[in-house]
Amino acid sequence: MKKTILFAAVLLGMATITQAQSIRFGIKGGINYANQNGTNITLNNQNYNSTDAITSYHAGLVAEVKLFENFAIQPELLYSTQGATYKNATQEFKNELGYISIPVVAKIFLNKSLTLEAGPQASFLMSERNKFDYKDSKTFEFAGVVGLGLNLTKNLFLQARYGLGLTEASKDAQTKNSTFQLSAGILF
Repeated sequence: MKKTILFAAVLLGMATITQAQSIRFGIKGGINYANQNGTNITLNNQNYNSTDAITSYHAGLVAEVKLFENFAIQPELLYSTQGATYKNATQEFKNELGYISIPVVAKIFLNKSLTLEAGPQASFLMSERNKFDYKDSKTFEFAGVVGLGLNLTKNLFLQARYGLGLTEASKDAQTKNSTFQLSAGILF
């Protein structure tokens, strides 16, 4: 399944590039406000509730493939941290997951400055950092993302984006990642 999705994304990317009017590359980075929604996590016969979101970061590479005057595809390659803080009556721990995320968003230019963005995102787990050895996170996550972009100049942009996990992030609990991102970037 993972290979099929990756193969389809590569084919779509290659077809898009051959039809593109212009391609620009750049970098972006920003903050994440991440949480996990779903059931509780049970560890050593103790239940933990996801109670607090964590603030983390994302950074990476961007390409904007403009197909028409008012439409572009924006594939990205990001390192993004997500997770949540879990609590029970006596303990609290922060579960921070580091992903390589590959969102591919369609951008509709509402005017010269404002864009509406939506698309799929595939993420691959690279690291898990918490206060105990608890390796139950799944290594692949699929999500949907929507957002708005603001072009400050021809090269500088800001983005606000919400990502909702469509697959579980944990093997032992039915939890899904949700992330609100604020980004700034530059296209060359």
